[in-house]
Amino acid sequence: MTDNTAPTRPPRAMPLREWLAPITLVTVLAALLGTMYLGYTADPEKHLHDFPIALVNQDVGDTVAGQPTNLGDQITTALGTEIPADKIDLRTVGLNEAQRQLQNGEVYGAIVIPGDFTKRVTILGTASIVPGDIERPIISVLTNPRAGTLAAQIMQTVADQAMTQVNTTVGTRLAAQVHTAIGDTPLSGAAQLQLTEPIDVVVTAYHPLPDGTGQGLAAFFYTLVLLIVGFSGAMMINSLVDASLGFVPAEYGPWHKTTATAPISRRRTLLIKWGIAAISAPLASAVFLGIAALLDMSLGRPLLLFLYGTLAITAIAITCLSVMAAFGTAGLMINLIVFVVLGIPSSSGTIPLEATPRWIADMAGFEPMHQIYLAVRAIVFFDGHLEAGLAQGLWMTLAGLAIGLILGATATHTYDLRGLYRLGRAPAPAGGH
Repeated sequence: MTDNTAPTRPPRAMPLREWLAPITLVTVLAALLGTMYLGYTADPEKHLHDFPIALVNQDVGDTVAGQPTNLGDQITTALGTEIPADKIDLRTVGLNEAQRQLQNGEVYGAIVIPGDFTKRVTILGTASIVPGDIERPIISVLTNPRAGTLAAQIMQTVADQAMTQVNTTVGTRLAAQVHTAIGDTPLSGAAQLQLTEPIDVVVTAYHPLPDGTGQGLAAFFYTLVLLIVGFSGAMMINSLVDASLGFVPAEYGPWHKTTATAPISRRRTLLIKWGIAAISAPLASAVFLGIAALLDMSLGRPLLLFLYGTLAITAIAITCLSVMAAFGTAGLMINLIVFVVLGIPSSSGTIPLEATPRWIADMAGFEPMHQIYLAVRAIVFFDGHLEAGLAQGLWMTLAGLAIGLILGATATHTYDLRGLYRLGRAPAPAGGH
């Protein structure tokens, strides 16, 4: 240990540009953070676009006043016209297809019109005149909490607004039909109230979340810890290995320890860092899985989650190390922006992409955190179905790992070939010490 509290020469004054550089970087980072994090949380419903909802019409219709009538078809047409197409992606599908899309998280909910809808509306109109027990016609609204908690809430809000309009339209038509039949005969207050809101809208969760899922946020936070350990682990590995090889001093409070610089190439240095990251990744993934099990978190398919967690941590750490090997100190800022600053808002883990500004949603196509979230969500909530996002998350993670390996290998090999040695010292010849 060397006590560095008493320098042997007076410190030089820092030029103004060396003051301005860190101040500028912090200010730019603050502006970027504010734009990303406040921009996507301020008003999700205002930014709504392409929000996928399934619409299922099973109504077989009925004969009303001697005419074949299908109110389900009329409601389907009206919803397609009245729901803004730029905000909602309304998919008119069959029941089986709607269930498939719900099971894979492809839609955030479904509106289901049952087969006897028109018949029940007709009976309701008759019952307003003739005494007897009746059941109100039902339209079911299915939310998909496994696709996202906020998405389920937005789905319910959209459905409430749409069903209010449907209730008004059907109620007006039904009231006109009843008044035509009875003329000036007054209706009872109960009958009038019944005609005002004739439809019973039943909201239920499709495949509700099990216990231990943090109201649907467990997948997001599991993704976050995978990202943090990969990112932060790479920073620690980079610093510790460089200190061990003598490229930077190891500091302990007011003391620092310097080590003789090892005669080692940039490529071999990076290979050592990659190796440590690869060994650490399965250990970290196992720790996360064990802690989640102790906390009674719903894990879906634990073995698959462990394996994918290992891959994700490895890919993040290796890519971060490669970026720092290629860009030096600037690599820290690049990694921070790519993996954290841009990653969390575009992950879709808290707010669905369809409720974020389009420029944030567009970043999800390449941002690592979104790909990892899709895979983790598929494993935890959708039984590891490839169609639920696991396939995309898996292949994009492998692609990210390949990019990291190619970037690191190419940059360090090029620097070594050009004689750009660290600290200006050439490495020992192959086989040397």
